[in-house]
Amino acid sequence: MDQVKGVIVETEAYSQEEEACHGYRKMSESNKSLFGKPGTFYIYKSYGIHHCLNIVTDKENFASGVLIRSVFISNKNERLASGPGLVTKTFSVDISFNSIEVINNKSLWISPRDSTLEEKDLIQTTRIGISKAKNIKWRWYLKNSRSVSKRLKGDRTPKFQ
Repeated sequence: MDQVKGVIVETEAYSQEEEACHGYRKMSESNKSLFGKPGTFYIYKSYGIHHCLNIVTDKENFASGVLIRSVFISNKNERLASGPGLVTKTFSVDISFNSIEVINNKSLWISPRDSTLEEKDLIQTTRIGISKAKNIKWRWYLKNSRSVSKRLKGDRTPKFQ
């Protein structure tokens, strides 16, 4: 299989302190990896249809993570990985990635950017597709990316460069 590389352009954060988090009520068999070691993957199936890729954050025994919502892949259709299900489809991520370490595996890894971002480069807004804790502004996306899954109302998709 060919190596696929991209730039993460949209994320959402979750914490067990708020109702939209899978770990809000308690640890279960299906969400226990979200309570695991920071820097590991938490993979779950959304609506029984597609997998979602998350990175566990903060500390062990505390459910918190970041959902990878969209990735820009150079020289490909800009919408190829514009949404959590498309991200996992594009990178062939399934439940077998659950609980593996982000940096110590041979299949999928995340590396640092080779350039820095400033606050003006990002849009911070509310998360998408949740029914609880809807007003928390824990979604960020790269303003100049055409690969974002859904833009803030009034934020126009940038023109081709």
